[in-house]
Amino acid sequence: MKNVYLILAILGFIGPNIFVAMVTVETGNILLWTDPATTFSELFINKTASAFAVDLLIVVLAFFIWSFREARRHGIKNLWFIWSLTMLLGLAGAFPLFLYLRERKLEVVNA
Repeated sequence: MKNVYLILAILGFIGPNIFVAMVTVETGNILLWTDPATTFSELFINKTASAFAVDLLIVVLAFFIWSFREARRHGIKNLWFIWSLTMLLGLAGAFPLFLYLRERKLEVVNA
């Protein structure tokens, strides 16, 4: 599973961020952070987008709570880096990357 998580992390960082790169080039809103008002207005532009946005925000919060506990339990260092990647590049890449790191720790413990 470790390699599957690594592949998903790579896809999760590349896939969504192709669109982020397109927006960055078109508008100058770098990583969707330099113009937060526009980012949030477009994120909640209609009820469908709002449903996905709220869903994702709750999942990110759950991930932060869960990953904090898992990192402490398994001795995973530098969790702040995973959280930073989540905030900068999204959960689609950061979550499987965390799972990859967790699997690596579990392999060492079970070896």
